[in-house]
Amino acid sequence: MPEPSHPQPDNTDPGVPSEGRRHRIRTASRRALRGMTGPAALNPGTRQAPPGPRSTPRVNPTLQTAAAYAWRILVVGAVVYALFSALGRFHEVAVAVFLGLVVTAVLRPVADLLARPMPRPLAVAVALLGSIVLVLGVLTLVGEVVAGERAGLEREFSDGLGRIEHWLEGPPFRLNQKTLDNLHSRIGQFLSSHRSALISTAVSGVGRLVEVVTVFVLALFCSVFFIHSGDRQWDWFCDQLPRTARARVAIVGRAAWRTFTGYTHGIILVAGTNAVLVGLALFALGVPLALPLALLEFFAAFIPLIGSPIALAVAAVVALAAKGPIVAAVVLVLIVVIGQIEGHLLHPLVMSWAVRLHPVVVALSVIGGAIAAGVLGAVVAVPLVSVLWSVRQALRPASGSTRDKR
Repeated sequence: MPEPSHPQPDNTDPGVPSEGRRHRIRTASRRALRGMTGPAALNPGTRQAPPGPRSTPRVNPTLQTAAAYAWRILVVGAVVYALFSALGRFHEVAVAVFLGLVVTAVLRPVADLLARPMPRPLAVAVALLGSIVLVLGVLTLVGEVVAGERAGLEREFSDGLGRIEHWLEGPPFRLNQKTLDNLHSRIGQFLSSHRSALISTAVSGVGRLVEVVTVFVLALFCSVFFIHSGDRQWDWFCDQLPRTARARVAIVGRAAWRTFTGYTHGIILVAGTNAVLVGLALFALGVPLALPLALLEFFAAFIPLIGSPIALAVAAVVALAAKGPIVAAVVLVLIVVIGQIEGHLLHPLVMSWAVRLHPVVVALSVIGGAIAAGVLGAVVAVPLVSVLWSVRQALRPASGSTRDKR
């Protein structure tokens, strides 16, 4: 009988596992040992949970809040940048509207008072024409004072320059005469070499004067309608909005106008008080051009914190050239005194009810406005920030009441 082609295993005992079965048992044991890690290896009675989906890392709540505010701030910044870019393209129109609002804030109470015994259009015309005559009269008086003191001013300034040179020659500067003569010659060379540039600047200033006159005429035109029927114009604007937004816009408009008029009245009162104090002090010290310097102080006071010191510094230079260093030192002391009166008496009493801004915020607003738009930006910055803050304060209770109703 032929032998089989595949030899059979000798161990045919069913209780003994075969070689393949033993290999499978060893492989399963190794896999089980490799799978038992962590708590499962220490506690064999526990069953290992099957691997689930990988969880996302948790972000710090503070970082989430900062990110939420960051993108909102970026959106607001982009909107503000676009707004100011548009205003920069049409800055003459924006300046005219701003000046028209200032004139309205000043003359609206006068027109309302005059409208009691006379028709409204006539009251508006009387208020505007009377203010124009008053401003032109003050400017004419200043011009006559400067023209009348011209001869004496030239003599006093020439004598004052001589006194300044003599003062610089003494201690502590001890400048020799050769250095001063060299300075005079350099100034003369500069003026002669830049004469064409100065002439072109003066010619371009004529074009700038035309722009200024155009802005003032447009501001006067806007102020006529603002004074006559500004409230009706605002009501018409609110009626064009959706019904859900009319109440909030009306609240914003009232708060903004109340703050703007309060700031305008307050800053005019502060500027007038500063001008009177400066004019009386300069007149008592015998400083020439006391009236023009007081008028300069009035207009400079519209720039908070830095306007008055700059105007008084000009007065100190005039006093140094006309009356010598002692009177100039007195004017410098006057800068400190008027600054204290303005900062600790006038602003808290006059403007605290209209403008509730910290002095640091005022300083940053003035510097930021000056960097962005020069002198005009420094003038507009504080009322703009004040209006925005009052709008924010007015919207807070309104939004709270809206949530309560819901």
